[in-house]
This record gives sequence, C-alpha cells and structure tokens, in this order.
Amino acid sequence: MKNPLEMLKEIKSVLGIELSETPTEETKLAQMTLENGTIIEAEDFAPEFEVFIVTEEDKIALPVGEYALEDGMILVVEAEGIIKEIKEATSEEEVVEEEVEAAEEEMSYATKEELAEVKSMIEELKAMIKDKEDMAAVEEQVKEELSSQPAAAPLKHNPEGNVQTKKVTFGQNRPQSIQDRVFARIANIQK
Repeated sequence: MKNPLEMLKEIKSVLGIELSETPTEETKLAQMTLENGTIIEAEDFAPEFEVFIVTEEDKIALPVGEYALEDGMILVVEAEGIIKEIKEATSEEEVVEEEVEAAEEEMSYATKEELAEVKSMIEELKAMIKDKEDMAAVEEQVKEELSSQPAAAPLKHNPEGNVQTKKVTFGQNRPQSIQDRVFARIANIQK
C-alpha cells in the first residue's frame, strides 16, 4: 500500500499536472512566559488568535481565565484557547481606590424622594401584615366551626355481605357450528 503523497504524485503524473515542490511556509509562533513560568505561544498575541501551553510532548489550548504575564500584562482567554484581550494589570492600590469610591457613593444621604418611597413601602408592608393577621383570624374561625360539628360515622367494609351475581351467557339460542360440536364432545358437554 502506498502512502497518500506517492498516490497523489502518480495521479498528477497520469493527468499531466506538474508538481511544484514549493516548501510549505510554517507560521512562526511568538512565545511568552506567564508569571508562574509556564511558556505559552500564539501566532500573535492579539485578540481572536489561538494560544497554547507549550509542553515537552504537545501543545495544549489555554483554558478560560485571566493569566498574568511576566511583563505585567494580563492575558484574558474567554473561549478555550482563544485570546479575548491583553490588558495592563491594575495595581492593588487602584483596586482599593475604586472600592473606596464605590463605598462612598453608597453612603450618601437619602433624598426626599427616596425617603417618600421607603415610607410608602413601609405602609404597604404594614397593610400586608394586617391582611395576614385578618386571614389568620378567619382560618381560626373556620377551624373552630369544623371542630364543633359532630364527626360522621366511619364506613365499614363487609366482605361477607350478600352479593348478587348474575351469570351472563351469550349466544345460547344460535345454531351450533361444527367447531362447537367438536368442542362439546371433547368437553363431554351434552346439549
């Protein structure tokens, strides 16, 4: 059995097509190192390019997540093995400042409109609580009425009772066929 390349050459020679022996261009992959020392490579470290972890035997698609590079940048992988973006790492101080600003915004004073809204919510809750209390009182009254009524006598099953059964027969007055006569003789039934 010939390998596929030899078969392809034979087919092209039969058809009269010349094979041009042009070397295939290999894409050169750029390599980078993660903060933990893992080597990754991609055709280009830009969005929408594939990125792989380089091992001794194989290349493995980089799992989804954010990865810190040695140069301080952050590599974001949204789909397995596909770069979403490369961004600058934010320092811890910047993160703390953003959190403080967000907390300060939350701690501002309430406006008259917000207070009126909260007050209306409280009134609605009070009305709901009162409705529930009224419902509980009605439920208690119903329970008392039901418990004050005498209970019905329990039903008992009597398996020995007189049960009338009627035997139903079909086709007794029809003429007997040959099959009926044969079966009657087998069963010794006299008619």
